[in-house]
Amino acid sequence: MTPELVYLVSASVLSLVMWVPYILGRISAWGLIDAVGYPQRELPQPAWAIRMRKAHNNLTENLVPFAALVLVVHVAGLSNEMTAMGAMIFFWARVAHAIVYTMGIPVARTLTFAAGLVGCLMIASVFL
Repeated sequence: MTPELVYLVSASVLSLVMWVPYILGRISAWGLIDAVGYPQRELPQPAWAIRMRKAHNNLTENLVPFAALVLVVHVAGLSNEMTAMGAMIFFWARVAHAIVYTMGIPVARTLTFAAGLVGCLMIASVFL
């Protein structure tokens, strides 16, 4: 398996488990019944849980183009050091993005988002 595919699987697993902490935060704030149901009113949630949900949504949105790039590179046999490095940068930038977004660090959030974008552009560069 190429490094790009390893990082694609890793990013997918990150997305699969990232909802757990913010759902636990919601349960602790709302109680189990309201958290699994449809409360009649909007209940407050911890700020970190709201930010983590937004970070999760952002990862999900960015996982689609990353996956497309990685899969096309793999199928076309274009994997090289640049695409492997781009995949690695994307994954670790997204891990850092989730952490700093959840912690509420605005400048770091933007920088880690940009680093993930750079990783995707590095992968896409093989098509230029």
